[in-house]
Amino acid sequence: MGIASAASAGWARLRPVLCGVRDALLPPRCIACGATVEAGGALCAACWSQVTFLGAPQCACCGYPFEFAAPDASLCAACTAQPPAYDRARSVFRYQPESRALILRFKHADGTHAAPAYGSWLSRAGAELLADCDLILPVPLHRWRLFRRRYNQSALLAQAVGRMTGRAIAVDLLVRRRNTPSQGRMSALARRRNVRAAFAVRPGRAGAIAGRKILLIDDVLTTGATVEECARVLRRCGAVRVDVLTLARVVRPQ
Repeated sequence: MGIASAASAGWARLRPVLCGVRDALLPPRCIACGATVEAGGALCAACWSQVTFLGAPQCACCGYPFEFAAPDASLCAACTAQPPAYDRARSVFRYQPESRALILRFKHADGTHAAPAYGSWLSRAGAELLADCDLILPVPLHRWRLFRRRYNQSALLAQAVGRMTGRAIAVDLLVRRRNTPSQGRMSALARRRNVRAAFAVRPGRAGAIAGRKILLIDDVLTTGATVEECARVLRRCGAVRVDVLTLARVVRPQ
């Protein structure tokens, strides 16, 4: 056995011991409320029961949850009336008061320790999309907003998914060229106007998009205005498919 192999084997034996010592000194905490849990990157039972995780039955295009069972290719009313600019979208959980704190803590309160757990959740929710993608891209922040926040939460999610699945990631391929106002209180129409022409592929990098299947990752899908604008940019550069994977989505009656 070579030195490198011996070192690797030694580390494999030692790692469970070190993890046990760490967990004894610093017990794993719920990523929502801070209560003690059995494993890191988990929710306690009380917090888990308050989060509405999404899955089938759902719209085959945007992932809108159906109340009743439906054929796999069924579309919601919105996608039937006007198909979105992306191909498919999936989300981990519903954005509602009980889950809002998870997003806000991750996005604005340096809750970046939750990224590996969220990456695991995203990988499960988006397994179908990940099986069919060539490249993962996060929705970008404008450079001034990135400077103030110090990190792009969508990029952290994309990196976590990439590490878990082995898919290629490019965190700087798509850029936000306008520092658009926050969209929190905007209508769907105002959101579309706000992000119009706000994104671009980095100059000289369009060749990395042409002919490829792209998976866009963001934190929340609200009206879809942001990811649709990104999808249009990517399609103009030759992307053959653009799917969307988000941690949460707003679910409004259709």
